[in-house]
Amino acid sequence: MNLDFSPEDQAFRAEVRAWIRDNVPEQAGPAIGIPSHKETQFAWERKLGQKGWLAYTWPQEFGGPGWSATQRYIFDTERALAGAPPSSPFGLAMLGPVLMKYGNDAQKQRYLPPIARGEEFWCQGYSEPGAGSDLAGLKTQAKREGEHYVVNGQKIWTTQAHWANFMFCLVRTNTEVPKQQGISFLLIDMRTPGIEIRPITTIDGHHHLNEVFLTNVRVPAENLVGDEGQGWTIAKYLLTHERTSIAGVPDSYYQLGRLREAVATDAALSEDPLVSHRLAALEVDLLALEYTNLRTLDRVAKGQPPGSESSGLKIKGTELQQAISEAQMELGGLGALPWLSPADDAHPVFAAATQRYNFLRASSIYGGTNEIQKNVLAKLLLQL
Repeated sequence: MNLDFSPEDQAFRAEVRAWIRDNVPEQAGPAIGIPSHKETQFAWERKLGQKGWLAYTWPQEFGGPGWSATQRYIFDTERALAGAPPSSPFGLAMLGPVLMKYGNDAQKQRYLPPIARGEEFWCQGYSEPGAGSDLAGLKTQAKREGEHYVVNGQKIWTTQAHWANFMFCLVRTNTEVPKQQGISFLLIDMRTPGIEIRPITTIDGHHHLNEVFLTNVRVPAENLVGDEGQGWTIAKYLLTHERTSIAGVPDSYYQLGRLREAVATDAALSEDPLVSHRLAALEVDLLALEYTNLRTLDRVAKGQPPGSESSGLKIKGTELQQAISEAQMELGGLGALPWLSPADDAHPVFAAATQRYNFLRASSIYGGTNEIQKNVLAKLLLQL
């Protein structure tokens, strides 16, 4: 892709920057890199939807703005640099591409427009207590009864299930075939009787994860995406999009930039060559990741799937997120101690550093652990 910005691209950047400046949420959540509050997230996504910029990675025929890969890159960068929260990926970056490829016309017409407008929120029903990295071992069953599937089972680590209107869900519809062949992909309305959501509070003190119990949940058969038994193929396609979005390059630039600002306010840090070396090393790694990310975005823009590079992006992107948060906490010193009241003179980056550090411990696990991603790369690229 061409990274020399044309006059048109520069004008586009100015338009995006001005709009985001006038509409970015003021709450602190985005600034410390943890999930926003529900009201903040919903209001931000509806604003983007009204502008026609929420589904900015989608083709124009499905409600996207028809941007080029360069314009998407510019928008991502400007959104992150303004400290605005990223959009929730479940409907936009995961289900959307799946419905475009595997959904029927009725499903596309029903579900894609509300996602693009920020009117309906989704969660992902993949992981189970006995099926995380070994996702094919999932046990949640869906039995066909007339015009419905009756679903029983449990999902876990379900991000923002307590916010969601719908869940896309992997279910077992056949126990008589090899386990990957007995999985199907269902769309479930979270208001359906038989769904119970129990909160999980994580080490950073936030409730963004949940357990979801499904007891005799009746799902219309028309909510099956693709063919019965095609769920594993669909799941793998969806996960390549998820892992690409997890790389989080623009937001890492934002966090590294804020760390540089915080260091500059402290002479002991700013004049320490070891600190300068550490920041420079993080920036070099981030630049390398950015170019890999751009190559993947260029593939997607040309209508190709992200491919196995998404696993490399997931590994390096989450490692960098953790490394930047570690630097924020360690360089913050006493200002980053969570059991003390924030010091009046502590920089906001340092005051939020421990919470952000704790939040990001999970980044190398969710979306498929980094160990699993290394196995994927070894199998697909190295033929091991």
